[in-house]
Amino acid sequence: MVSPLLVTATLTSLSFMLIGFDNGVIGGLTGAPSFNRVLNYPTGKTLSTIVAIYEVGCFFGAVIAFSLGERLGRKRSITLGGIFMAIGAALQAGAVNVAMMIVARIVSGLGMGIINSTAPVLQAEVSPAASRGRYVCAQLSTLNFGIFLAYWLDFGMTQRYVGEVAFRFPLAFQLVIIIPIIILSFVVYESPRWLALHGRDQESLEVVAALLQVPVGDAEAQQRFKEIQDAVAYEKSVSAESWTQLFKQDKLQTRRRLLIACSVQFFQQLGGINGIIYYCNFVFSSSLGFSSYKASLMSGILFTWFFVASFIPWFLIDTLGRRQLLIGSVIAMTIIFAAMTGATHQIQHAASNAHSMGIFAAALSFLYLGSFTVGFQATVWVYPPEILPLQIRAKGTALATCCNWIINFAVVEIFPIAIDNIGWKTYIIFTVFNACFVPVMYLFYPETKGKTLEEIDLIFSPDHMMTIADAKQSVTADEKREFA
Repeated sequence: MVSPLLVTATLTSLSFMLIGFDNGVIGGLTGAPSFNRVLNYPTGKTLSTIVAIYEVGCFFGAVIAFSLGERLGRKRSITLGGIFMAIGAALQAGAVNVAMMIVARIVSGLGMGIINSTAPVLQAEVSPAASRGRYVCAQLSTLNFGIFLAYWLDFGMTQRYVGEVAFRFPLAFQLVIIIPIIILSFVVYESPRWLALHGRDQESLEVVAALLQVPVGDAEAQQRFKEIQDAVAYEKSVSAESWTQLFKQDKLQTRRRLLIACSVQFFQQLGGINGIIYYCNFVFSSSLGFSSYKASLMSGILFTWFFVASFIPWFLIDTLGRRQLLIGSVIAMTIIFAAMTGATHQIQHAASNAHSMGIFAAALSFLYLGSFTVGFQATVWVYPPEILPLQIRAKGTALATCCNWIINFAVVEIFPIAIDNIGWKTYIIFTVFNACFVPVMYLFYPETKGKTLEEIDLIFSPDHMMTIADAKQSVTADEKREFA
């Protein structure tokens, strides 16, 4: 029998592969003659909108997840997102003008926003505490594989074909990933924590036992289910049931935890990663002076390295932990952007060492993506659903995802304009941003490795209780004193 946990991991990994593929696929097609011919040779501003409008769709998809995700549950939310994505992929592949392509990318974005808000929550809620980080690392490896696949598929198709198939096939290829996601969303178990929160205790217990692959009456299954029950009862006793609870500093420290979840997604985009991913061809040709073919080839090699490097944190995230990887990664990214500033300054001023600085800057791009994937990327998708309390986990993760996509849109829209207008100084901005993230992370981000989601609640407990049962008893005692 196939492990239910493995089936869930396959679903969430495919979801992340789709994120990567969709992030990478359009960037490699914008220079294709057939793409530009069909869309009537869009100007730079129009082309930028075609690329970036997807992020707007993702933002509103995350808003849908925020509004409906908790009612729909994890499974049905992913199904809904998959249906939107299938429609959007078909429309993109069949687009005959700019308007149709923009609408298609918005529809795809709606689906991605829903999936992106839900898949990390589902994986976090079914994974064992000791290996939860490794399951998330599997997701990021498939995300990077999606980028790698999209880029090389684009490169091969645009180099080999001159007709419309050169861009239509890569866009239609999304369906190869989307259809299995929709099918698996009907197969996987619902989150036991969501079931318990909605009063479906027997189903929750059955899912816990299935995930552990033991009978319902097994002591371990009963104990894990009891911890979930206690956590649900504790959270309900100290937190109001309304959307305003997201912003209240209650006994669960909900507001602080929401700010942590949103900030880590916010910081990811302001750190400059998607400026590099979406426009690596542009960077290699414009900032570093490479020929078009050489820039394309270097971009493909860069994304291959990005995928390979994503396996490194598999062995670190549940040993070194989230904090050390995250802070170390951001420090490295700060240093790399500072060095990139100096290198591109020399290149753009045609200094005598411009050629060697071009080689140095290309090497820095590899170091940057390696540093990002080992630390920041490994953490950014596991941290929000881990850090948020159960009652607001779906809404809070969706809100954090909104932060991710709206800043992603801003960076993708502004980055090429900044390179055109202020050149090498663009990298100073990202250097400063990354440097500012370090003290915030050091002071406010707790370690979560090896802890169950219920134990993470205790980090934020005002009395630092040893168990959820103790915390629940403490709340009951407070209520008795209040009404005495």
